Amino acid sequence: MHRAAPIALVRRARADTAARRPVRGAARRSLAALAVTLACALLPVQAGVPATPGWTLQFADDFAGPQGQGPASEHWQFDLGHGYPGAAANWGTQEVEENTARPQNVSLDGDGHLRIVPLRDASGAWTSARIETRREDFHAPAGGVLRIEARLRLPDVHGEAALGYWPAFWTLGHSFRRQLDWPATGEVDVMENVNGLDRVWGTLHCGVSPGGPCHEKQGLSADVPCPGSPCQAGFHVYSAEWDRRESPQVLRWYVDGRLYHTLRETDVPPATWQRMSAREGMFLILNLAIGGEFPDRLGAPVRTPTAATEPGHAMLVDYVAVWTRPG
Repeated sequence: MHRAAPIALVRRARADTAARRPVRGAARRSLAALAVTLACALLPVQAGVPATPGWTLQFADDFAGPQGQGPASEHWQFDLGHGYPGAAANWGTQEVEENTARPQNVSLDGDGHLRIVPLRDASGAWTSARIETRREDFHAPAGGVLRIEARLRLPDVHGEAALGYWPAFWTLGHSFRRQLDWPATGEVDVMENVNGLDRVWGTLHCGVSPGGPCHEKQGLSADVPCPGSPCQAGFHVYSAEWDRRESPQVLRWYVDGRLYHTLRETDVPPATWQRMSAREGMFLILNLAIGGEFPDRLGAPVRTPTAATEPGHAMLVDYVAVWTRPG
């Protein structure tokens, strides 16, 4: 994008304003709106991220770059091994994979996608990848809305070969990085899928575990099949909104723009809602786990993964974006 023209317009507008009498009322508001428009024009554009009139883009990655390159280090950091230092083993969910930063597990495909690929070695050990945003301040502005979104193609694997696959796009409240305070910090699962099923889950985790107001470890959840085509057959758009325009506040989950789950602030005790640092800031996570409590629960009585579970089926990420809009 050429940036010189917008800068020149801003300078010219400032000069003109200085030469005139002070403006008031509607004229002043018009100049303020122009300044906002010009400032937005200076922001870098992500080619794969859709335009959203009325919303302000806060974060975006369209994963453009050469094949084999890792995700942009200014945006993302790796979660490595089998858990956060000092936290529960196996990420607290009993998943079995070791998460790595190896290009075989996580890298750009050269066609504008991030690939996260679970692999199994000759000894039967699994590896995969889990990345999270460096930023941890994504939140709905006062009286406004936060929208978190990703366009994903889930691993194209089905039946027994899919047992244990657990791709996810989700958030944690910022306090978790310092206090390891799950689930009190608040977790919003924008998209989860297990065992190659043609369904996606949207969930809020909160309070205490086990039990509590969010019925941990299951959370307050709803699920739906992907519209139009199976979740594994092509790309779908998964979104969650945190809406502070209303009182009580509202959380909404969408797949391809279709609302399928709604929760309100009053669905949990006031102290639980106030405790969630996700209200005031959260970070985003992309991962593809293998095995664990969720796929085990839906694959019962089978413990996942099994000898029939096939490695090598990737989750493809076309873009991740975060927007806000005022009330």
